[in-house]
Amino acid sequence: MSYTFFDFLQLIGSLGVFIYGMKIFSDGLQKIAGSKLRAILKGMTKNRAYGVMTGFGTTTITQSSTTTTVMVVSFVNAGLLTFVESTGVIMGANIGTTVTAWMVSIFGFKTQITPIAIALIGIFFPFLFASNIKLKNIAEAMIGFGILFIGLEFIKDSVPDIAENPEMFAFLDQFTDFGVMSTLIFVMVGAILTLLTQSSSAATAITLVMLFQGWISFPIAAAMILGENIGTTVTANIAAIIGNVHAKRAARFHFFFNVIGVIWMLIIMVPFLRGIDSVMMYFTSSDISVFSDAEEARVNATLALSLFHTSFNVLNVLLLFAFVPYLIRLVEKVQPAHLTGDEKFKLQYISGGLMSSAKLSIEQAQKEIDLFGKIIEKMHYSFSGLFFKKQKKQRKFLKKLGEREELTDVLEIEIGEYLTRISENSNLSNNDVRQVRGMHQILSDLERIGDLYFQMSKTVERTLDDDIALPDEAVDELKTMLDAVYDSLSFMRENLGKLNGHQSEVDLNKAIEMERKIDELRETLRNSHYERLENNSYSVKTGIIFIDLLNRLEKIGDHILNVNEACAGKRLKATRLETESLLGNQPPLTPPEAPQ
Repeated sequence: MSYTFFDFLQLIGSLGVFIYGMKIFSDGLQKIAGSKLRAILKGMTKNRAYGVMTGFGTTTITQSSTTTTVMVVSFVNAGLLTFVESTGVIMGANIGTTVTAWMVSIFGFKTQITPIAIALIGIFFPFLFASNIKLKNIAEAMIGFGILFIGLEFIKDSVPDIAENPEMFAFLDQFTDFGVMSTLIFVMVGAILTLLTQSSSAATAITLVMLFQGWISFPIAAAMILGENIGTTVTANIAAIIGNVHAKRAARFHFFFNVIGVIWMLIIMVPFLRGIDSVMMYFTSSDISVFSDAEEARVNATLALSLFHTSFNVLNVLLLFAFVPYLIRLVEKVQPAHLTGDEKFKLQYISGGLMSSAKLSIEQAQKEIDLFGKIIEKMHYSFSGLFFKKQKKQRKFLKKLGEREELTDVLEIEIGEYLTRISENSNLSNNDVRQVRGMHQILSDLERIGDLYFQMSKTVERTLDDDIALPDEAVDELKTMLDAVYDSLSFMRENLGKLNGHQSEVDLNKAIEMERKIDELRETLRNSHYERLENNSYSVKTGIIFIDLLNRLEKIGDHILNVNEACAGKRLKATRLETESLLGNQPPLTPPEAPQ
């Protein structure tokens, strides 16, 4: 055998070049699509048919069904898609992933693509340094496209020649004489190959090369393709481990859908492959069967494998489309709901789109903002728990704070986009416009409060990692500050419930008084901090941590007042002037309306 370990390293390196090219190509396409990709996923899921088209389109753009399904799982986890909406997208992703196989089989084997690929890199390489972002992204995608096919050519050259290394063929050939069991073995090989490469497209390309080089026969290659369809579901299932029950269900659906498809295809495998062979012979006007070992049949065999890949996935969608509700029930039984507190805070009211009137849509957004406020309240509980619980509990609270901070980012964007769509309605009254603008302000402040709690949690985490302990006196002071912030936060939560036509009931004088109390408490505790520094009660580093937490809590108080102000529909400055006028027994100033 003439194949050495160095040759094997070249094969691994060639595979690395191919996968790297695919990643650059995929990243470039996704950057070109930008936020549209996310809008496509969200906007075209009205029913399963739209979902299938969405999944196909998104996977064609990303060049990876794994990317699409992982994205879908994360969207379901964030509440941007429902589990039922995700099913269509997942089915479409299975079809979209076959585009790569066609691209590789047409350009990689039937034409000399490498010179074109190198020329393509030469043309677009200078644009990588362009100031125009869109042009830069296009250049990145085209260079990735070129590297992808250079990597494919490297793989073809690095795969050992069967004629010079008959031992390798003999090794594979010994597993092909077990009938149905041989097919099952290579289904497993395909699944493992996808797991190792973490890309069904890369695994498909390797299978195509093995078929083209004569390593494996057409039926064995088809079995590996089926295995790759199962292997591609694993990444999404791994991504769903840390997700909520809906994300787990989306990942499980992907697995069951693909496995059921593989099972029915294995039953009719022989006649189906003969049908593919007949179609290829008809359209290529060739008398050579793709089952043949002849060298002339290999190029057609790669096209036949791509046809099998696409036909299988399209038929699987068509056959199982009507049975999706039953599959959903099966998944729900396998993955039952164990609702935790956070499960309730996932876009409950606006995920279905705009209501029939702007007024109703505004009400739905107001309900969602109220839930947003509830998440912020839970973040306060989690942060406060860091000062009361043991270290094991503290780590749990830190994780919760991180998860909820990510959720606040998503909610700000999604509710904000919904409000923007409401604003596009030309029939909005002046009062509706003021309400929508006020809600935009509230979203910004709530998200900022979430950021502050998360930043403080990272500060506390550093104290745990560095084994820094605040003195009991400092901890007690922080608890006092936390109590004052919580009182203000609770009052804010009450006012969020008054957004819908009850703005006049918001007691801004009380809100201002609470914010002043927080400011005054911050000043008092800051003086205590300086006294501790002067008395060497704690180190400068520990003091910096204390004052950082104190200042951020005071900032939270400011944002809470902003939210209360928006709930009342009044400006902060005007409200303060009104309060001061009342305290001075002077006629109150008339607060101006919020800007339109």
